[in-house]
Amino acid sequence: MRIVFFGSPAAALPSLQKLLDGGHSIELIVTQPDKPAGRGRRLTPSAVKGFALKRRIPVLAPVRIRKDESVLARIREVRPDVNVVVAYGQIIPVAIIDFPPHHSLNVHFSLLPKYRGAAPVQWTILNGETETGVTVIELNERMDEGDILAQVRTGIGPRETAAELESRLTGLGAELLCETLARIDTLEHVAQDHSRASLAPKIQKEDGRIDWSETSDAVDRKVRALAERPGAFTLFRGRRLQVHGGRTLEARSDGRVPGEIIASGRDGLAVACGHGGVYLVEVLQPEGRSRMSARGFSNGANIKAGEKLGAD
Repeated sequence: MRIVFFGSPAAALPSLQKLLDGGHSIELIVTQPDKPAGRGRRLTPSAVKGFALKRRIPVLAPVRIRKDESVLARIREVRPDVNVVVAYGQIIPVAIIDFPPHHSLNVHFSLLPKYRGAAPVQWTILNGETETGVTVIELNERMDEGDILAQVRTGIGPRETAAELESRLTGLGAELLCETLARIDTLEHVAQDHSRASLAPKIQKEDGRIDWSETSDAVDRKVRALAERPGAFTLFRGRRLQVHGGRTLEARSDGRVPGEIIASGRDGLAVACGHGGVYLVEVLQPEGRSRMSARGFSNGANIKAGEKLGAD
């Protein structure tokens, strides 16, 4: 099939590669504009744009696609059979959605109608779900509300991080997308039950702040969900401390103040949480420094039991 592909982050690449491997013709790629990145804040192309440039696939990167009529004009020129959208990052106008004969398909990394929005994988981990999946929908003008064309389910490992889960889902999504395209003329369209919908809004940097008054399980979910992006963090001695990894302990912290360091040892920093729980910080990153073991940081900073995390 002749396809116009809409996508931006690395999560979209498995689907794009799978389409090419399956013999589909990617006539045009539409992605987000270059954005500042790194310490130098140099303009950096999206992962999908980098892929397109290496393979000499035509690419557009409109600032606001809803106001850029040239995008629709270009799509009309290439005459796609279908548009495919995977983590593009902008709301696409109806004129573009409906132009191809098979309209537009969207790969979404949740079991719709649950977790509509920009961050379904992170919210799935944050909320302690044990199952998730991938849904292919026919795109419409409303966010993630189109008819369901195909869906696949998968369990979530008890220690699985959002980054690990997303990696699995992108592979499942690529397979499901190609299977859906192969049956596109005979697929049943199933309307979503909007009464069962839940939202997964974009994660903000401040969402990564650890609240030690929550249960140790909630702290653990936050680290697994947000350590990779945008970062799970706390404060220590007035400076930001990112938490990259840890686990819940069976020990109790009754009588301790949430955030209080109970012990600093070989395994890491045991920290009191709400409801008497204890979370063990194993891997962290002090502000302005590289990632390291909590033990190494503790030794270097001479951390003592009784000091507190989370205090401004």
